[in-house]
Amino acid sequence: MKKFFFMLCVLILCMVMVVPAAMAKAIKIRFSHVVSVNTPKGWAANEFARRVNKALEGKYEVLVFPSAQLYGDNQAIEALSAGFIEMAAPSSAKFIGSVPALQLFDMPFLFPKITTVHKVVDGPIGDEIREMFVKRNLGIKLMTFWDNAFKQFSSNVRPLIKPADFKGVKFRIMSSDVLESQMDALGGVGLKLPFAEVYNALEQGVVDGQENTASNIYTKKFHEVQKYLTFSNHGYLGYAVIMNQKFWDKLPADVQKTISKILTEVTVLERQKALEFDKEQSQLIRDYAKKSKRLKIYDLTPAQTAELQKAMKPVHDKFTDVVPAKWIEDIKKMK
Repeated sequence: MKKFFFMLCVLILCMVMVVPAAMAKAIKIRFSHVVSVNTPKGWAANEFARRVNKALEGKYEVLVFPSAQLYGDNQAIEALSAGFIEMAAPSSAKFIGSVPALQLFDMPFLFPKITTVHKVVDGPIGDEIREMFVKRNLGIKLMTFWDNAFKQFSSNVRPLIKPADFKGVKFRIMSSDVLESQMDALGGVGLKLPFAEVYNALEQGVVDGQENTASNIYTKKFHEVQKYLTFSNHGYLGYAVIMNQKFWDKLPADVQKTISKILTEVTVLERQKALEFDKEQSQLIRDYAKKSKRLKIYDLTPAQTAELQKAMKPVHDKFTDVVPAKWIEDIKKMK
């Protein structure tokens, strides 16, 4: 009988020890972003979550909140720094207050190809940018950079072909002084508005036009409330994938290694996916224009592109106190 009670006690003790382990909840990694699922960033965030959740077997769970469900980009940076979320992927322009040198990526006609951007973020300039995040003690760890694509201009006023066409046109822009100066250089007016407000602002006439990538234009239906769209490829749009520094530092070394490995793999795929989305959704916009007759599309000739480049070149020189001149010169030498 004593043996029976002893074994029963052992069994109960084992059950007491097992139940809490079984009931233990996964540690949440909340990932906030502002775009749709069927965009490069939206796809990559979900793919990252899928891989991490599988690899870490329920111990950690990445929860993705797209389309500004939690925060806009500016608010997401603040929330992440304060520890209210663990991950975000705001556009590089959103760091104007904390790491203003990231406005490098807003410089008009600076990057001739997407691969030039990759040489920058994967090379010495990218290392210097990461060091800036560390030195500024923002509570933010810069993990990597993700692509979207090159931006296009659209308007409800007139076709945008030459610098004079931009005069007096009100454009929604991201929160970037470089982009504001870009519009000034063209004679336009740049109004800084959150991404989530762009469609309504275009529809209601608060702004006349905008600049964005094909995936953002198509998924948010900006092309349906615009009369003219120019495939100008005048500027790059990309994202800084960030994590709360304290959260990262508390992760076990093996978990950090797993997350870093997966993020590296997903970044390679994201770059490929960004090219696919840009090609596919550019064509969908063209198809809409052809079918609806509501939108007219223009493709710049080399001469027209050169004229816009010349008009916007002074922007490169204006921000040498913010964006290191050496960076710009080094990029101009890249092929």
